[in-house]
Amino acid sequence: MNYARQMTVSLAVSVLLVGGSGAQSPSKNPIGLAPAASSSQRAVSLAETGHCTEALPLLRKSIHQVTDPDLKKRIGLLGLNCAMTQKGSYAALEFLTVLQREFPRDPEVLYAAAHALSDLSLRASKDLVREAPFSYQVYLLNAEALETQGKTAEAATEYRRIIAMNPLLPGMHARLGRVLLSGRPTPEAVAEAKKNFEEELAIDSKNAAVEYVLGELSKDENDLPGAVQHYTRAIRINADFTEAYLGLGSALVAQQQFAEAIPPLEKYEKLAPDSPTGHYQLALAYNGAGRRDDANREAALQREAAKNLEQIKRRVSEGLERQQPHQ
Repeated sequence: MNYARQMTVSLAVSVLLVGGSGAQSPSKNPIGLAPAASSSQRAVSLAETGHCTEALPLLRKSIHQVTDPDLKKRIGLLGLNCAMTQKGSYAALEFLTVLQREFPRDPEVLYAAAHALSDLSLRASKDLVREAPFSYQVYLLNAEALETQGKTAEAATEYRRIIAMNPLLPGMHARLGRVLLSGRPTPEAVAEAKKNFEEELAIDSKNAAVEYVLGELSKDENDLPGAVQHYTRAIRINADFTEAYLGLGSALVAQQQFAEAIPPLEKYEKLAPDSPTGHYQLALAYNGAGRRDDANREAALQREAAKNLEQIKRRVSEGLERQQPHQ
């Protein structure tokens, strides 16, 4: 496996230059400073002069003791930088936890966190490849990287390899089915995907997402009774599965089972009140059930929701155009 070649994140972590370089001598305790303050100053001084091994224990202690926000941030960033230079770099997570809790919107903290987390992810991946090069987890990492690059055919090959290693591993058949359906799948790819989703349910019968996808596939094949069964199972597994309610209601409307379609569509409307499709399908169901006033109300809501959605799309489009550099 060559997982490292699939990764695009940089190994390097930016050196965080915090504050000035002129620190007090770590051996001196300034007059008037409490012991905790003295310890914090010594930790900062050691870190800023490159003595990370000695500084780290003091920084880890100080970040939980100091109350001054500026000093806490300074200690956190120095500790994060020092931890990332050490072999046991997972100590960085302690500093990240404090920094992101205390300074959740600070751009300097967010920038440092982005670099540190990317680097930790790559280090863990390389550790996995080194320690267990033939494990299914290595193939899984590779498949995920290929998916993010849009190389779905190559990702499918990796998922098939994992399934060959362990056919009963939960989630793998579903992942393979997902990549097979990406883009413009051929009828053969759709058939293989459906088979894999069914095999996934044989392993994990409580997978609501797979039931929903099988419902969508059944609807595409005009197998409305089959679609109703899958949507119903998805809702039983996950009572908050928004799209499954819409799928179920729409399939029932298509079969002219209007009274049965109303409850799931009303549930969908509560979960997604701004959906034009939900209002439209509910209007059809009300009309088919003879509830004309309710149908007219939903038709009006559908027009209003569609208008609002179009306005949002237009504003987004105009915003994107304004962000484009002028030629």
